[in-house]
Amino acid sequence: MTTLTASPRAYGARRDRRPRRTALVPTAVLLLGALYALLPVAWVVVASTKNNTELFNLSAFKPGSALFSNLSTLTSYRGGIFWSWMWNTAIYAGGGAILSAGLSALTGYTFAKYQFRGKSVLFNLILIGVLVPAVVLAVPQYLLVAKLNLADTYWSVLIPSIVSPYGIYLARIYAGASVPDEVIEAARMDGSSEWRTFLRIGVPMMAPGLVTIFLFQFVAIWNNFLLPWLMLSSDTKFPITVGLYTLLSQGTQQPALYTVVITGSLLSILPLVILFFLLQRFWRVDLSAGSVK
Repeated sequence: MTTLTASPRAYGARRDRRPRRTALVPTAVLLLGALYALLPVAWVVVASTKNNTELFNLSAFKPGSALFSNLSTLTSYRGGIFWSWMWNTAIYAGGGAILSAGLSALTGYTFAKYQFRGKSVLFNLILIGVLVPAVVLAVPQYLLVAKLNLADTYWSVLIPSIVSPYGIYLARIYAGASVPDEVIEAARMDGSSEWRTFLRIGVPMMAPGLVTIFLFQFVAIWNNFLLPWLMLSSDTKFPITVGLYTLLSQGTQQPALYTVVITGSLLSILPLVILFFLLQRFWRVDLSAGSVK
């Protein structure tokens, strides 16, 4: 009787093929997700090169030759109000994200490194704030801002954007993981104050997490529509989202504005893309690895 036995090499080859086949499924899902996310962006890029006649043709991804004409029309519209909207958006998003990242860093560091009465209750309330949709808070925020006579001001958009429950949550998690207690104790033994320890030790070690918080908050404020739409009535204070919406609503009477809106949408994406590529180098893991032995 003869027994056939597969060679170890053939068995190993079969085992190597199995992970490769299973890896195709998540790769295909990721590719489909990337296609789903990038397809609208590609359409905006192509549509911004078309004039109003070419825009409604069936050849959706055939580039046109009216990009510079659209840019000129957008720039000259109402004395260049589009660039005022871009500047306003930069103020809201940049100022709000910086202040939010600073507040989140201080609050998250406090929750991670100090013990005080009511700590768990306060942090649970912050977690509840993460779950509350921004739409629910928009009207109460407007009523509070109106009581303070701050409606239709830059502060009416900036102040609600400073506090980010999700940013505080991320800062606490990152502070607990990246700032060793031994380093803080060593700083205290050297006579460093708590505030100095936070600024000189805590913040540098938390830097990658703070960059993430800043970027998340910047994108959220840049894309926010409901809050400034409720708070502001002067179109000179509008951010880019509300400004483009007003142009789009006028497109039914003036179809030529559709190409202006699409070109403005393309320009509004560029700062986010540039910011992402500038900040991604700060996303490094384990910056404090090796500090405690």
